[in-house]
Amino acid sequence: MTGFGAARVEAGGETLGVELRAVNGKFCEVKARLPRELASLEPELVKAVKARVSRGVIDVFVRREGADEKSVQPRVDLPLAAAYAKALRELKDELGLSGEPTVHDLAALEGVISLGEAAADAAALSAALQRALSQALDALEQMRRREGEALARDLSARFDGIEKSAAEVKRLAPMQVEAVRERLAARIAELTRGVALDPARLAQEVALFADKTDVAEELTRLASHLAQARELVKSDAPSGRKLEFLVQEVNREINTIGSKSQHASIASLVVEMKAELERVREQVQNVE
Repeated sequence: MTGFGAARVEAGGETLGVELRAVNGKFCEVKARLPRELASLEPELVKAVKARVSRGVIDVFVRREGADEKSVQPRVDLPLAAAYAKALRELKDELGLSGEPTVHDLAALEGVISLGEAAADAAALSAALQRALSQALDALEQMRRREGEALARDLSARFDGIEKSAAEVKRLAPMQVEAVRERLAARIAELTRGVALDPARLAQEVALFADKTDVAEELTRLASHLAQARELVKSDAPSGRKLEFLVQEVNREINTIGSKSQHASIASLVVEMKAELERVREQVQNVE
């Protein structure tokens, strides 16, 4: 399921911001983007996300706000400054010059003073990241829960449609046997031209047809699969993969019903059930 969650936490005079963006996916894939100085925290971030999200592609964006003025500080290379001072004095003595090197002289020399990033407080940032991530996950779950409720209503309505068509198939199934009996009797009478028809032989042929076209078992299994799917939709536990399996099984039963039946109305109902099931299949891809 799709979703978005964001949170900001104060930590040591700066703000740590976390954004989560989730899209559909068969598995749980976490893509984290952190500042360079927080790269070591990526494994625990990925672990925390996977502990609460079981399916989908999750993009995680982490930003440090208000840390620019603190993250860069001047650094003095004292050994290099001392070496410069010694070299300047040697130069003065060698050339007979006067004066002493000043602070300004040394500071202007290359490498004595440089700008560098201040070391981040890993412990404080880790704690802040955990708090911000937890809050962002709460917001993400809330949004995904609302989408899940809408998906549940849609899937339930589609299950209703399939069950309604299956009930109609169950009602029509015995009629096709009687229709075959009448057609077969009429055809035999036409071919034999008044010769007496053996009722036992006709009954045998009709019985064979009835056995070939019997869909009672398929309808029973279909009802069972749909009942299980309804329970999964109602459950709070992740059920996307189980629903995918049940959709395959429902499709198998519908196909078998279609191949066994020789009634035009049943064939039409099979087409309707397959069309509805395809919509279910598409929606199940969105279920965690």
